[in-house]
Amino acid sequence: MSIETVKVGFIGTGVMGKSMALHLMKKYNNLHVYTRTKEKAQELLDLGALWSSSPGELASSVDILFTIVGYPQDVKEIYFGEKGILENGKMDLIAVDMTTSKPSLAQEIYKKAKSRRIHTLDAPVSGGDTGARNGTLSVMVGGDQDVFEKAKPFMDSFGENIRYHGQAGSGQHTKMANQIAIASNMIGVCEALVYARSAGLDMEEVLKTISGGAAGSWSLSNLAPRMIAGNFEPGFFVKHFIKDMAIAMEEAERMELSLPGLSLAKDLYEELQSQGAGNDGTQALIKLWKE
Repeated sequence: MSIETVKVGFIGTGVMGKSMALHLMKKYNNLHVYTRTKEKAQELLDLGALWSSSPGELASSVDILFTIVGYPQDVKEIYFGEKGILENGKMDLIAVDMTTSKPSLAQEIYKKAKSRRIHTLDAPVSGGDTGARNGTLSVMVGGDQDVFEKAKPFMDSFGENIRYHGQAGSGQHTKMANQIAIASNMIGVCEALVYARSAGLDMEEVLKTISGGAAGSWSLSNLAPRMIAGNFEPGFFVKHFIKDMAIAMEEAERMELSLPGLSLAKDLYEELQSQGAGNDGTQALIKLWKE
């Protein structure tokens, strides 16, 4: 596909999606967008993106499209609906779902798409709003390898750690491993900051020290400063992290695995959401440790 003639589609322009779409716009001349609330795509439209009235309309007119929506039911709607991608997509379309969703749903989409001569990849991302803005997301891909090779140059627009993990569903399984690692780590980040505060230390100086040592992590470097500043704006919503942890728990139970760290983190985040923080960023977990 040549840059001059390729038509790219994007569905879902939320906290991360908008930045990812902007990166694609910088590289490709022809970006088509759809989102349930048109106003959320207005910035892209003002810059020259073309509006589609449904996922199906978009899928019928582009060569490759990316989707990143909220929940598995949203994925089902845009892929399987009467006005969805699979019913209306043109032959040899490549559809890449970057929503964190169920591995089984990725496999279901792959099979239905195959029967309609459409190619699909499950390619969830990690890196939050910062990674999306900077074009440095990690992308975890499942599906046919030859399709991955065709789609990768487009993913290079917004990602830098892009890896193929195997058959359909493998990208989602990799994302579950990612979320499991983050879940327990977020508890540790909160407890470290609370301990430093209770000991009367300068929390910013402590953070500079421990983030450069063996305790270092993405969450410690990127989210702990927001915790210290009391900045709970979402780079990734609490409500969406709970969704991800629920999927991981479901998969773990199916594999007869016990994951106590994940279970504790999910309980804590559900408690946080019950206090009205579902639309906060995941760093809001520290709110559970009262002054």
